[in-house]
Amino acid sequence: MSRGALLVLADGRFPAGGHAHSGGAEAAVKAGRITGASSLGEFCRGRLHTAGLVSAAVAAAAVLGVDPGELDRAVDARTPSPALRVASRKLGRQLMRAARAAWPSAELDALAGEFPKGAHQPVVLGVVARAAGLGAEDAAYCAAYESVSGVASATVRLLSFDPFEATAVLARLAPELDLVADRAVEAGRGVVAGGVDELPCASAPLSEIGAEAHAAWAVRLFAS
Repeated sequence: MSRGALLVLADGRFPAGGHAHSGGAEAAVKAGRITGASSLGEFCRGRLHTAGLVSAAVAAAAVLGVDPGELDRAVDARTPSPALRVASRKLGRQLMRAARAAWPSAELDALAGEFPKGAHQPVVLGVVARAAGLGAEDAAYCAAYESVSGVASATVRLLSFDPFEATAVLARLAPELDLVADRAVEAGRGVVAGGVDELPCASAPLSEIGAEAHAAWAVRLFAS
């Protein structure tokens, strides 16, 4: 296991396409649900325990060898918004391109062949983690952190928000990120034993609705 590989994969400069997505922050800012540090923290906390938990569990299960096709269908079932499904597959396709350059593997080649238009991002993330020699816990942490770090970065751009305050919001969430990663790994192991129905189904309907509205905007800063 190489923790150095985890740093590369989790680095915001890794060219996986996340910079073009706000994690729902753009729609939330326009709706007045994110206005400053306090509301950003609340939004990130909700996202961490819903979309973040599901993504982290899927990534952990993929590292543990669960069939990527089954996991991809499970993500589809847990993503009611067509706009979010499209965004997830775009991110998965971009992550796959970057990962195949960084950690070439037959497993990544096979996944790319099975999903030429892109598998869901957390599925790809888990398979990439395997290719990079990482474990389920590493993948879960990476997915959980990505679920909130992109929101914080986007808010800095959307509100000209103080980046120090945005980083402080993420730092205050660290204990909960630990909790979510632990729950995700446990869920991933449950999938190995009992199938994909063991994955969490935590949902955030307002984010799904916001994503559909955002996709229809004529002018937007972020893709999702």
